[in-house]
Amino acid sequence: MKLLMISLGCDKNRVDSEEMLGLLAARGYELTDDEAEAEACVINTCCFIEDALKESIDEVIAAGKMKTEGKLKLLVVTGCMAQRYKEQILSEMPEVDAVVGVTRRAGIADILDDALRGKKTVAVADASRDEEIPGRRILSTGGHYAFLKIAEGCDKHCTYCVIPKIRGRYRSFPMEKLLAEAQSLAEEGVTELIVVAQETTIYGKDLYGEKKLHVLLRELAKIEALHWIRVLYCYPEEIYPELIDVLASEKKICHYLDLPIQSASDRVLKRMNRRTTEAELRKLVSLLRKRIPDIFLRTTLISGFPGETEEDFEKTLAFVREMKFDRLGCFTYSKEEGTPAAKMPDQLRKNVKVKRRKAIMAEQQKISLARGKARIGSVMEAVVEGYLPEEGIYTARTYGDAPGVDGYVFVNSERELMSGDFIRVRINGASHYDLTGEEVYESAE
Repeated sequence: MKLLMISLGCDKNRVDSEEMLGLLAARGYELTDDEAEAEACVINTCCFIEDALKESIDEVIAAGKMKTEGKLKLLVVTGCMAQRYKEQILSEMPEVDAVVGVTRRAGIADILDDALRGKKTVAVADASRDEEIPGRRILSTGGHYAFLKIAEGCDKHCTYCVIPKIRGRYRSFPMEKLLAEAQSLAEEGVTELIVVAQETTIYGKDLYGEKKLHVLLRELAKIEALHWIRVLYCYPEEIYPELIDVLASEKKICHYLDLPIQSASDRVLKRMNRRTTEAELRKLVSLLRKRIPDIFLRTTLISGFPGETEEDFEKTLAFVREMKFDRLGCFTYSKEEGTPAAKMPDQLRKNVKVKRRKAIMAEQQKISLARGKARIGSVMEAVVEGYLPEEGIYTARTYGDAPGVDGYVFVNSERELMSGDFIRVRINGASHYDLTGEEVYESAE
């Protein structure tokens, strides 16, 4: 049976999808990315914010229509929406053959086999009880980069976030398991490893009694085939000296850090149940840039949080203007059922939230352009992502560009390049979020 996997949401979800693909392929399902030829469809859903939930629902409805038309034989819904809304899925979407929660992925092949025999299954259990996923993942990233999920769940309980209710408490995966997985990925051709979790910075505290991310990174850097190691989702208040030391000293670790701050107003940060202040954020950014002068800093913000005043917003905008983050994303506040923030007074109108988001992104666009122009004339290492035949140029990423969220460098080269090739590029132009350049050849130096 030909099977289509639709993976929605974050890169942690992508890892879950790749694990399920491995299990299903081992059972004999033939994988396809062609919707027209698929006989079975597994949709790994997201419901982190309203837009993500809507996308997940729309995908399930579209697949359900294909099933009623006879184009699909099986439809299975997995992931965060399945974990949170299993009753609604069963009652409102009769075309769905099985609902699989976030900690029941290990049984996905058995569940599809049962569905083929006409058995409907609801496999949703305690989100904090992990199952061992046997076998190998099937990568969906093109092969030269992969995500390494080092932990599951979250204990932060930010007032706007549903993740602790869906994914459960924070639990680190054993280091020996992660190192074996990373070694296996490297043997399959992965040269860029991207370390992810709901929060990476407290890795190991629950298992080993203290933070061990710096130890894990040092061990990962010993894997010979890995060229770049990138770290995402570092909560600012959890950054610690040993981690900074590793980021500064290990050559394989990209000088790139993702620091979600959400706001720069102390009043709003407190209402969000965030554990930093504006002064602490300033101090951290200054320290990171002092210790690692060429570091790329990425952050995310939420505009229009309940009770956010014009003064609060202006503080955040001024902070963005002053800090000049290399990368920044801003999301309008999404009122999520079951969160403390959803019950807060002073919910803002959508047009206010959107207006503030646009103002922040307009400011960031100017910052990004200026920082890109400052790189003109420099030579940077980049990894090739693909080729645009109509333009005759290659797309690539520098160490300052995480896949899927940051920009590209568009490269002219006199030779044929392959995805995954590491090259040196002289930057000769910049747009708001992207760069252009020419490949630099060793003989030219």
